[in-house]
Amino acid sequence: MSTTDRELRVGMVGYAFMGAAHSQAWRTVNRVYDLPARARMALICGRDTPKVADAADRLGWDAYTTDWRDLINRDDIDVVDICTPGDSHAEIALAALAAGKHVLCEKPLANTVAEARAMTAAADVARAAGVRSMCGFNYRRVPAVTMMRQMVADGRLGVIRHVRATYLQDWIVDPQFPLVWRLQKDRAGSGALGDIGAHIIDLTQFVTGQRISGVSAITETFVKERPLPDGSSGLAATVDGGGSVDGNGAGTGLVTVDDAAVFVARLDGGALATYEASRFATGRKNALRVEINGSLGSVVFDLERLNELEFYDATRPGLEQGFNRILVTEGEHPYMSAWWPPGHIIGYEHSFTHEMRDFIEAVATGVDPAPSFADGLQVQLVLDAVTRSAEFGSTWTEVEPALTAAAV
Repeated sequence: MSTTDRELRVGMVGYAFMGAAHSQAWRTVNRVYDLPARARMALICGRDTPKVADAADRLGWDAYTTDWRDLINRDDIDVVDICTPGDSHAEIALAALAAGKHVLCEKPLANTVAEARAMTAAADVARAAGVRSMCGFNYRRVPAVTMMRQMVADGRLGVIRHVRATYLQDWIVDPQFPLVWRLQKDRAGSGALGDIGAHIIDLTQFVTGQRISGVSAITETFVKERPLPDGSSGLAATVDGGGSVDGNGAGTGLVTVDDAAVFVARLDGGALATYEASRFATGRKNALRVEINGSLGSVVFDLERLNELEFYDATRPGLEQGFNRILVTEGEHPYMSAWWPPGHIIGYEHSFTHEMRDFIEAVATGVDPAPSFADGLQVQLVLDAVTRSAEFGSTWTEVEPALTAAAV
C-alpha cells in the first residue's frame, strides 16, 4: 500500500471497453505499487443512466453522473480520465485543463490535427500551473516493450536500419457486422489507421527514439455499406450521408473510414519502415508485432507472447548466433518488481496498471508524464500524412512538424 495519505480523486468519462480496462487499473495500482499518492475512484460518467449506474457498481466507482461538465466542475475531482470516442476528446480535455484538472486521454489524442494542436497548446499552458496531462498509449507499458527500448538505447542493436510493424484484427470481416461508431469518421476520425495503426506508430517511435518523417500510403474500405445498429432507423442512415432502407424499414449506412492501411515510411534517424494496420485480417484477433533490425542485431516483440522478446545478437561468435527467447518476468525487468516470482507471466490488463502507476507518480512528484499531449499530436500528424498520401495516389508525403516539441 502507499505510504502517503495524499489522494488523487479520479473522475472517468466513459465506461465501455476502455473504461473497464482503466477501471481495473485504477482499482489495482495502489494495491501493487508503493506510490506517493493514492487513486480514489470517485466518479464515473456516461450518458445512459441505467448503464452508467450499473458500471459504477460493477467497476468500483463511488458515484456516477450523466454529464461530463458536472464531473469537471466538481471541486472534489483532481484527475479526469477520458475514455470516450475521439469526437469528444478535445472538448472534454480542453474544459478539464482549463478547470485545473490533470488529464489522462485515450489514444488517438483527437480526431484531427487542429484538435490535437489545440489540446497540446492547452496542456502547455496548464503545465505552467502544475497541471499534468498524458496520452494513453498503453503498449509502451508492456515490460518487454520498455526493455526493447532500453536495448536500442543501450546500443545493443547498433544502427537501426529497418522497422517492421503490423497490427491485425478481424472483428469486422463479416459484411453484416453493424455500423458501430468506430466505422464512422465523424465519431472515430479514421478506421484501422487511427484505432490500431496509431499504436504501432507510437510504439515504434518510442522503441527506436526516431520519428517518422515521411510516408507513402494506401488505404482501403472493403465493405462500404453496413446495417445500422439495433435501434437506428433508415432516416438515421440518410442523415448520416448515405445508405438505404429496405421494405421492412431496416436501414444501412455508409462506412466512412478505412478498413485497412498500409504504408512505407522513413524515420528521421535513417531507418526504413513498413506499417500495416487492418481489421480484415481473417483469423487475427489482436496481433501486434514489431521487428527492429540493426547493424549489431535484431529484436522482435509479439503481443500474443507479450512476456517475451526474441533477440539476435550479431556480435556473438558465428556458431552461437540465432534468435534467443528472453522471458521478461524477472524482478529487475521494467515494472516487474511488484508482480510475481520469475517466470510467472502477466497480461494485457497490466499495461494499464503500469500506465496509471507512471501517471500517478508524475502528478504526485510534479514531473511531466509521457507520452505527452505533444507526443499524441506527433502521432496525429503521422496519421494525417498517411491519409493525405493515400488520397493522392500514394504520393510521398512529409510529416508536418509539430509546433510544440515533444520528447519521444
